Amino acid sequence: MTKPVRIRDIAEACGVSVGAVSRALKGQSGLREETRQRIISVAEQQGYDFSRLRSEKIKRILFLLHRQHNISRALPFYSQLLLGIEDRCRDKGIALSFLAIGPGDAVSEQVMLHQPDALICAGFFEPELLALLQQMKLPLVLADSWAPGLPCVNPDNMLGGELATRHLIAQGRRRIAFLASTLSHYSIRQREKGYRKALYDAQMLMPPDYEAIAPPLLDTEQSLIQAVNELLDLPEPPDAIFAYNDAAALVVMRLCAERGLRIPEDIALVGFDDIDSAAWASPPLTTIAVDKQQLGREAVRLLLEGTKEDNQLLPVSLVMRGSTEKAGL
Repeated sequence: MTKPVRIRDIAEACGVSVGAVSRALKGQSGLREETRQRIISVAEQQGYDFSRLRSEKIKRILFLLHRQHNISRALPFYSQLLLGIEDRCRDKGIALSFLAIGPGDAVSEQVMLHQPDALICAGFFEPELLALLQQMKLPLVLADSWAPGLPCVNPDNMLGGELATRHLIAQGRRRIAFLASTLSHYSIRQREKGYRKALYDAQMLMPPDYEAIAPPLLDTEQSLIQAVNELLDLPEPPDAIFAYNDAAALVVMRLCAERGLRIPEDIALVGFDDIDSAAWASPPLTTIAVDKQQLGREAVRLLLEGTKEDNQLLPVSLVMRGSTEKAGL
């Protein structure tokens, strides 16, 4: 039987102390980055079982958000997710900290300032950025995201897309568009699949122009405005729009009001996420409800259980508000 590789073995091979190896493997500060990477490389070459790090009690969790989500439009969703993480961490006696990062950041150095025992990444991260985080060999869970080989928890985005589109079909709408900022995000792709599945099941085919993907501008709201205006300027504009999230749906509502279009009489609208402002809109926005705090609590549970590969789907539901459901043709 092969003898398991010990921290002492790695220390001897690297010519450093046992404490230095321990700090490197746990992603703690106090080492130069080149030293930490050399220790991790030797540990990998010797076949060190990094899963042993999971068996140690997690005392500090770092919540990571991409800089593109650290904006006012996205925070109504992710702040609720963070509250769920904080709620579970408080119950378990775990310290929680927050960091927004992007591709141009010194990721390892910034993460190690927090000295976390584990990471929770929420929302979209470029594969290259996610790879840098994985190199730190810390337990890691994704929330509202997916990547092969990593534990993750998501709302049932595909079912939500189906529910939203079925609702519009049931209202007698026959020209149903889908609005998205991008299809590079896992959650948006799943919602788009649900939209297409509902149309397929209803034997309905939409023109390509009805799938409106916002152009890649630096300002997401401006790109959404351009995409919505292109939809409304079509020779035969849609009579319904399924927006990939509530923030985008609120942009649609504003532009329709500027054009004198009534919701839902002239155009029906469904959003996704059920953020607070969806209920405050005029008329109140029909949307797909996501239990955002439960999403955060489940992410912590996956970390503490040491799940290696899992994509847990949380239920979603259609919340009908205002007069949208009364406007069927």
